[in-house]
Amino acid sequence: MRQRDPSKRFTKQEKSWIFYDWANSVYATNIMAVIFPIYYASMAGDLGSKWWGIGVSVASLIGAVIAPTLGAVADFKGNKKKLLFAFILIGALSTAVLAFVSTWQWMLVGYVISHIGFSGSCVFYDSFLPDVTTDERMDRVSGWGYAAGYIGGSTIPFVISIAVMLLRNYDPIAMKFAILIVTVWWLVFSIPILKNVKQTHYVETPPSELAKHAMSNLWDTMKRCVSNKGLFIYLIAYFLYIDGVGAVISLATNYGATLGLGTTGMIFALLVTQLVAAPCAILFSKLSGKFGAIKMIISAIIMYFIICGVGFFMGRLVEPYQLDYVSAARTSIAVQGVAFDNKEDEKAWSSLTVDLVEDTRDVLSEADRAAAFDEVVADYVRQAGDATAVNYVFTSDASRQTAVTALTNVGADLDVYAADTAKQEAYNGARTTATTLFWVLAALVGTVQGGIQALSRSYYGKLVPQSRSAEYFGFYDVFGKFATVIGPLLYSMFYFLTDRASVGILSLLILFGGGGILLIAGRKELSKTEKEMRAANAVMEAEEA
Repeated sequence: MRQRDPSKRFTKQEKSWIFYDWANSVYATNIMAVIFPIYYASMAGDLGSKWWGIGVSVASLIGAVIAPTLGAVADFKGNKKKLLFAFILIGALSTAVLAFVSTWQWMLVGYVISHIGFSGSCVFYDSFLPDVTTDERMDRVSGWGYAAGYIGGSTIPFVISIAVMLLRNYDPIAMKFAILIVTVWWLVFSIPILKNVKQTHYVETPPSELAKHAMSNLWDTMKRCVSNKGLFIYLIAYFLYIDGVGAVISLATNYGATLGLGTTGMIFALLVTQLVAAPCAILFSKLSGKFGAIKMIISAIIMYFIICGVGFFMGRLVEPYQLDYVSAARTSIAVQGVAFDNKEDEKAWSSLTVDLVEDTRDVLSEADRAAAFDEVVADYVRQAGDATAVNYVFTSDASRQTAVTALTNVGADLDVYAADTAKQEAYNGARTTATTLFWVLAALVGTVQGGIQALSRSYYGKLVPQSRSAEYFGFYDVFGKFATVIGPLLYSMFYFLTDRASVGILSLLILFGGGGILLIAGRKELSKTEKEMRAANAVMEAEEA
């Protein structure tokens, strides 16, 4: 096997491979996670928003199903780069279309196609890792890839997009700019990998027999994944712990919002996660050279235990005050039935209710505020004769007095109660502490998020045949895609059962614990598989030479 000093500079192929993480991470941030979902929700309305989850699931399912088959085709000589290029074009160009369609149905179709393009390109990108470097340098190269992704795609274009949206007050033009920058960034920075990276390991087969051999190899690989004890243990362990990692990422803002934390603060906290993750991904790759990839992955899992524990403590700190205060606050003012003399009074009341609902944003949930708004508008605009009570809490005495005055002017009969200041102060104090803890959690997640993802990818690359890497990484993608279901499901289930979001977060320990136990228990089999594959790849390289 060819040797290369892990301490030496990156080769052109390694640099070009690393740069693709820089190129495509913008899609994950702007389109999958933050900006496009917001834009889609504003354009789609209630019906379209209900279809969003279905669209995301369909895109993930299609990507997972086709990945192994495409990988089997890509492993044949000359196919890997062609397929990489094709899926980059599919993903980037269909992303651009999202900025120009105006109906939610076509936006959803465009998203599904772009998602398939993105996930497909990732399969071929990951599978190029054994082609561009050696086993000794694989952890380092993979770590720098994730670091480049966090710095480039996840931070720079995201910050630019947010700046433009703030300047233009989130108007459609700003949203379209944020979408189009994804296409430009993705295509431009994909040039190095398409130009410089070569498929050095491949399977020879006549073009006329491509389909036959691809399906035969696919079936053979499926049997190998099950029969190879070390590889099977790793895939199941990966499925469990990476599900936990994905759940932490996807549930972070939802959990914070549930506890009443401010949206802006949480967004900037998550930006901290990206900035911390970049250098820590590199650090993990260096430490893996000293301690081994499996030990570093296990150490990351232990850190996630700490993260879940801190998250649980954060929730338990806020929840008692939250429930106590909101319960008391909802009795702060009761508005009784009112009849309108004319349309102007109706308009005044409708306008006022919007302000009232906005005044409750830091206390009541979105659903509670929407229900309050609907009840008020329905009852009062219809000039209901029956007395109806709707309760509000205001953020200050001034806002309360303003509302009382306005309501009196349209003929409302009011009962005003003083808000429980002590409970309000206790709740606000708990939220302040929780916000600080959220920032701590963001930094802690950043220390391990990039590292565990990078080492998981590179270690898997050491367990599979170099000539069949695309096919095997197709199965790796399947396990990664389907590892986005159990974590959110556990969170929701335990949340419903206990009525505590904090318990939902704690339930993720089941996934991290299961993955960690499998890695520890199967370390001998993993080591055996790694040595066997190293020897097999050395023989193959000698034959190629």
